[in-house]
Amino acid sequence: MTLSVVLACLWIILANILGMIPSRDNHWRRAYMLIALGIPLLVFVIYQNGPWWGLAFLIAAMSVLRWPVVYLGRWLRARVGL
Repeated sequence: MTLSVVLACLWIILANILGMIPSRDNHWRRAYMLIALGIPLLVFVIYQNGPWWGLAFLIAAMSVLRWPVVYLGRWLRARVGL
C-alpha cells in the first residue's frame, strides 16, 4: 500500500473516532479540521494512485462528512435557483 492510501485510511479512522466523541457545536469545528486535512490528502491520493482511488477516497470522506456535503448542496441549489 502506498503512503497516501495508508494516510487516507488513518484519516477515515480519525474521522470516525472524532464523530463518536460528544461535542457542544455539533462537530462543526472537527468537520472543518477534517476537511482542511482531507483536501490535500485527496490530491495526494490522486497523485500517487490515480483518479479511481481518489474517487473512492472522496466517496468515503463524503459518507463520513455527509452534513457539510448536504449543506453545500443546499447552498449551491439556492445560488443557482433550482
